[in-house]
Amino acid sequence: MTPLRQRMSEDLRLRNFAPLTQRRYLDAVAKFAQYFGRSPDQLGPEHIRTYQLHLLSQQMSYSSLRIVVSALRFFYHVTLDREWAIEEIPYPRQPRTLPVILSLAEVAQFLSAITNLKHRAALMTAYAAGLRVSEVVNLKVTDIDSQRMVIRVQQGKGRKDRYVMLSPQLLLVLRSYWRAVRPKDWLFPGRHGMHLGVRMVQVACRQAHQASGLAKRVTVHTLRHSFATHLLEAGTDVRTIQLLLGHRSLATTACYTHVATTTVCATPSPLDLLAALPQAQG
Repeated sequence: MTPLRQRMSEDLRLRNFAPLTQRRYLDAVAKFAQYFGRSPDQLGPEHIRTYQLHLLSQQMSYSSLRIVVSALRFFYHVTLDREWAIEEIPYPRQPRTLPVILSLAEVAQFLSAITNLKHRAALMTAYAAGLRVSEVVNLKVTDIDSQRMVIRVQQGKGRKDRYVMLSPQLLLVLRSYWRAVRPKDWLFPGRHGMHLGVRMVQVACRQAHQASGLAKRVTVHTLRHSFATHLLEAGTDVRTIQLLLGHRSLATTACYTHVATTTVCATPSPLDLLAALPQAQG
């Protein structure tokens, strides 16, 4: 490890960044330097501009671009203390897209297509509690509190703990799963004493999607989106949903008002009003 990389790694640890974020930031700066074949402390705003245009030409996703920009901002502003860092490294404009939402029937169809007991329990937990895939795999047996009917999510996104509801139906599934698997530490154990990998859950989700025959695109995050939307449609207030999802900003949670049927379908179409006119009936 070079002294510069070591310094950035220490800066990230001092600010308590999550281990995954640390790795992503370090890798992003390393790839940036590799692209130009020079140490990053010898590169400036024009190099960053050129690199961003290169990444855009490669059709990199918005989320990946944001990680690169965040990493470069941190490196030049914190590690190198360059005054121009923030102003000269713009974030890409976020496209405004709405999440794919499954109906209750579609969620049931998806879950019923999962044959593996562990994968079924993991994906059902993702939907029942609105968890991110990383939060699901990091659950421990002791995080399931059947006395208070809550699930403790430890160190979720942003290094924050929170509690979410424990569905009685999910508890029945988890108890059946526990009797069959007998997990000791991690709720969903993987190999070599570690928890189940994120990629394994994502693969299980893709396989279940194919087996279910659903036309909609389904990911683990789709289950989280559906959880939030179904709560909103059931009358749960947005602030409560924000707390359950662990969102920092209420504006992030408010996007579900654009897909909830209680909002979108609350007003009849003028076509229906037109059909009620006498001449339309004639």
